[in-house]
Amino acid sequence: MRTAPTTKATLYERLRDGIDGFVAATPARFAIVIFAGLILVFTLLFSLPIATTSGERAPLVDALFTAVSVICVTGLSTVDMATYWSPFGHAIIFIGVEIGGVGVLTLASILGLVISRKLGLRQKLLAAGDANPLRIRKGPIAEGQAVRLGETGSLLLTVAISALVIELVVALLLFPRMLIEGVPALDAAWQSIYISAMAFTNTGFLPTSEGLTPYADDVWFLSAIMLGVIAGAIGFPVIYVLSKNLRRPRKWSLHVKLTILTFGLLLVLGALAYFILEFDNPKTFGQLDPGQRILQSFFLSSMARSGGFSTIDIGQLDGSSLLVTDMLMFIGGGSASTAGGIKVTTLAILFLAAFAEARGHDDMEAYDRRIPSDVLRLGVSVVLWGATTVAASSILILLLTDDAPLDHVLFDVISAFATCGLSTGFTGSAPESAQYVLAFTMFFGRIGTVTLAAALAASQHPRMFRRPEERPIVG
Repeated sequence: MRTAPTTKATLYERLRDGIDGFVAATPARFAIVIFAGLILVFTLLFSLPIATTSGERAPLVDALFTAVSVICVTGLSTVDMATYWSPFGHAIIFIGVEIGGVGVLTLASILGLVISRKLGLRQKLLAAGDANPLRIRKGPIAEGQAVRLGETGSLLLTVAISALVIELVVALLLFPRMLIEGVPALDAAWQSIYISAMAFTNTGFLPTSEGLTPYADDVWFLSAIMLGVIAGAIGFPVIYVLSKNLRRPRKWSLHVKLTILTFGLLLVLGALAYFILEFDNPKTFGQLDPGQRILQSFFLSSMARSGGFSTIDIGQLDGSSLLVTDMLMFIGGGSASTAGGIKVTTLAILFLAAFAEARGHDDMEAYDRRIPSDVLRLGVSVVLWGATTVAASSILILLLTDDAPLDHVLFDVISAFATCGLSTGFTGSAPESAQYVLAFTMFFGRIGTVTLAAALAASQHPRMFRRPEERPIVG
């Protein structure tokens, strides 16, 4: 009679040890499994009749697409998010974007820290995988990172506190403006909290059908949203370092310096491009005064990085502006942030490699630091995997649709991959088969091309030999 509990305990211990071994050996695969599991759970929640305003079950494609968009903090939708989902549905959306924005592995580590009051090595490695993709690969990793492994506990606290504080600050900035607009106090409180969460997580969903129309030319309101979007897109490692050494730039790591410099340049150059390209477009900026043109240019430039909010009809942008937006979306925001894309540091590394090659230098250097070659290989892999994903998805969608403009299809595919959320209107009107493709594109974009590649290659073993060297002709 005493053998049954022993058997159960043994099975439980085996299951626990198996899960622990899987997590420790292949954190990249673990991340993919957790993301897929969350999407399944939220798909079931969105399929409940209580989740829709009509009281009917949402079609599978709408429930799945919304779940992926929420967990991957993308912002694309196949339905009118404001009117289709009930208050219960919007509560699920709010919870989902908070989970997806912070990062599944980071959130799991935070919960472990809260429960156990300490952070074990496995939890540090999981959280570090969210903060630095290099650490999801097997083998030793040099600790010359923005956040060292020993500082992971402090980083997790920074993630939790910064998310709470930034969203609260943005909500407090939006609340009085909504009251001035005539929104009832309770509605203004909920909407300001909702929008601030969507801004910080770079999702872009809005709780009302009129969207940003009442505040389309409001400097205060749009600036508050930009503040939340940029704070979320800059990256938690950058926030962590700045919180410790804001007034001591000499102590900033190379990652922080490259992120801030590249992020700022892209923001300004993007705004300048929109200002010039849309100057005479009567459907966008053509009828605005100079001050509004500057405001709208910077707003669109920041939203194109992953924010997803828009005060204009994206489909009315000039073709050249659509191309600029494609490039900004593909680049995205900072590493370990709520933004998507290949990340700004990846772009910086590629340019540094090109500069080093042009000067005839063997090493990449920046701010008196040498950057190892494995970082360049990782950056090239990210770009190639990203470009391949975008190309494959675009070709497949073009085969599944009739008379769909290439520029609109490419725009929405890049928006899905980069988890941006801006749309030309194609996503909502696309056939279900194309919407499923976009959903998978969002998933691959959010889990990260590096994570996906590492998960697929986790079973590979290092080679014990090297073949003779020979140089092919390049260029």
